[in-house]
Parts: sequence; structure tokens; C-alpha cells
Amino acid sequence: MGISNDAVEIRAQGWRRLAALHGLIETALEKELQAHHKLSVVEYTVLDALSRQDGWHMRMQQLARAAALSSSATTRLVTRLEDRGLLTRILCADDRRGIYTELTPAGQELLAEARPTHDRVLERSLAEAERIPELEGLAAAVHQQTV
Repeated sequence: MGISNDAVEIRAQGWRRLAALHGLIETALEKELQAHHKLSVVEYTVLDALSRQDGWHMRMQQLARAAALSSSATTRLVTRLEDRGLLTRILCADDRRGIYTELTPAGQELLAEARPTHDRVLERSLAEAERIPELEGLAAAVHQQTV
């Protein structure tokens, strides 16, 4: 194997490790958030992203980027969360085509209840991943960033 092939393989291994770590964490989060709060990981991500905005709202395209979703998937997700009373859509005053998404008090409350579960599961998942030889270094690096 030549040097360029080695570099390709190293990148591929890194990507596989990252995907494995992501899958391990996402699976654990999905299970706990659903069981205790009736939230999916992506729903939690949307509520969390909105809570971190000054003024508690975001344009739909910003929300799509924050949740790593397509525009159509974001629209469907926002509709589901709106139907549950967790967020609302507001027309932009200076751009009638623009739509903001904003947390409702119920959304803020559910997020506050779910955040300790999210943080606990993330901590536990990263600690578990640090005990898996293939994930140890990557998990430790991520874990260090969350402390």
C-alpha cells in the first residue's frame, strides 16, 4: 500500500470510529429521552438549539442547519413540535417570507426536564466509549470538551 492509500485508510478508519461513537451515543440518548420525556434526539436538539438563541427564536433555515436536517424534514419536525405545544412559528416582521421558530413555555419546561437526562446519558456514554479500545482516544477527546 502506498503513502496515499495509507492516508485514505487512516481517514476512513477515523470516520468509522467517529460514526461508531456517534451511533453509540445517539442510541443511548434516543432510548432515555424517549422513555423519560417522549422526545427524540433530534427533537431535543431543536429545543436545545432554540433555547440557546438570543430572544429564543431562529429562522427555519438556521434550525435546519442546527439539527442537520433538510428543509422539508425540519418543516415536518417543527409541525410535530408545534402540534405538541412545544414551539410556535412567527412571521418575520421585516421579511414576510421569513418564518421564525420560537420555544413556548411548555417547550422550555420540557427541555429543562430533559436536559439532566441528556447530560447524564452523554456523560455515561462517553465514559463507556473510553473503555472500548477503538473509540478510547476519540471518546476521551470529546469527553474532555464536555467537562
